[in-house]
Amino acid sequence: MEQGTADLGVGMVGYAFMGRAHSHAWRTAPRFFDLPLAPRMRVVAGRDAAATAAAAQNLGWEGSTTRWQDLLTRDDIALVDVCTPGDTHAEIAIAALEAGKHVLCEKPMANSLAEAEAMAAAADAAAARGVLAMVGFSYRRLPAVQLARRLVEAGRIGQVRHVRAQYLQDWLADPASPRTWRLERDKAGSGALGDIAAHAVDLAQFVTGERLTGVNGMLSTFVHERPLPSGEGTGPVTVDDAASFLARLSGGGMGVFEATRYATGRRNALRLEVSGTAGALAFDLMDLNVLHFYDAADPEQTAGFRRIEVTSPSHPYAGSWWPAGHGLGYEHAFSHQVVDLVTDIAAARQPTPSFADGLAVQRVLDAVERSAAAEGAWTDLPA
Repeated sequence: MEQGTADLGVGMVGYAFMGRAHSHAWRTAPRFFDLPLAPRMRVVAGRDAAATAAAAQNLGWEGSTTRWQDLLTRDDIALVDVCTPGDTHAEIAIAALEAGKHVLCEKPMANSLAEAEAMAAAADAAAARGVLAMVGFSYRRLPAVQLARRLVEAGRIGQVRHVRAQYLQDWLADPASPRTWRLERDKAGSGALGDIAAHAVDLAQFVTGERLTGVNGMLSTFVHERPLPSGEGTGPVTVDDAASFLARLSGGGMGVFEATRYATGRRNALRLEVSGTAGALAFDLMDLNVLHFYDAADPEQTAGFRRIEVTSPSHPYAGSWWPAGHGLGYEHAFSHQVVDLVTDIAAARQPTPSFADGLAVQRVLDAVERSAAAEGAWTDLPA
């Protein structure tokens, strides 16, 4: 950033796993990218005063508070970053937008379709006043995913016929693992469906440029009681452990989606494969610097998936980091998210994914739940 660049004051709500990732991004992005505004990490909000103060010092925030509402009245804060469990997203984001603050909200955008609709409506009203909002689907910002999107846009795979998306984790495979807030419906909204299938849905819609228009879903809960973190007794699991569904795409193609937190041996395996009339591509988060691409126009003798290391200066984002071949990691997607958000705010341009995009994902999640509740009935989505 050039000397004299105007500040963008940031306040963050929540300081746990996502709060740490976002804090790293706010610290790092302006040191590797020439941003049009200078992010200033003003204050972090959390429930516990001592823990929040410690987090502020550790993560690089200037101050802390136990009231997220304090962020809305400070003139030195222009953006509110929401990193809390889903049950508070709607309240905080809507209040921030109405107070004239830009908003970055972690995924899934809300715990229910009604909340997501209210948030999207608030974002539309705020946009008319120049106040902008983004949903934190960070995997969009991986260079390999961006390259996949560009190849599809350029017509390199032709018309999309098939989408296969998986998000496999195993952190709940042990039934003795304690119950966390992610296993409580009133806090998390849903389980694997909202937590990780949301990423798979957004990734599929982003890369293909299409929407899911109908689903046929199944949800399962394998362990219904888990030990409480206190060690005193057990508590009910009120969300799904696994989700799978078929889907139709707006361009006429078909999709197969799977998300589970019981895939033994799979720590964080997000995979997307798209097959079209002229080619195909495949991305795997466990090899996140690589995109596999197949060009059906290649001669038969040499045809095959080519392995592209997406680390060259000509690739999206990569040129601002390390020399070619020096790979990026999970955390870089959050830095790229900050870069794009700050750039769009400075240009008074709607950032993506917008709250409308977040609502589109929420509609899919809601349709899957309704389909599963109706024992797999086909459930259409709005055009």
